[in-house]
Amino acid sequence: MHMAKNQTVTLSADTLKADADALAALAKISDYKPSNQAYTLDKLQAASGALKDADDAFAQVEADWQTGRDAHVAAQWAFHNMMLGGKKQVVAQYGDDSDEAQAVGLTKKSEYAKPARKKTPDPATKK
Repeated sequence: MHMAKNQTVTLSADTLKADADALAALAKISDYKPSNQAYTLDKLQAASGALKDADDAFAQVEADWQTGRDAHVAAQWAFHNMMLGGKKQVVAQYGDDSDEAQAVGLTKKSEYAKPARKKTPDPATKK
């Protein structure tokens, strides 16, 4: 048994389950008396409780983040849809070939390429 080298990554669910199972089994050992007092049953159970508290706090922060993200996305879409409506109003007021329409990011109607006619082969020159 040794301490992990990289203690900045989360542990797998399997590892945490194994630790919880080991703590439950250890709690049933009536004569457990570690020589290192840092690992008494009370201290192990306290660490387990601290993890539960941290899990609960993390879940709440994550839920708050999701709520904040949803509000942020909704505000982005509300702004975008308002701008689309505003651009339509510029076209309605000034026309689709106006400098004002171009100023709000639209392409003037006169600047669109004219569709080219397809040349049909002359049936007389067909071999």
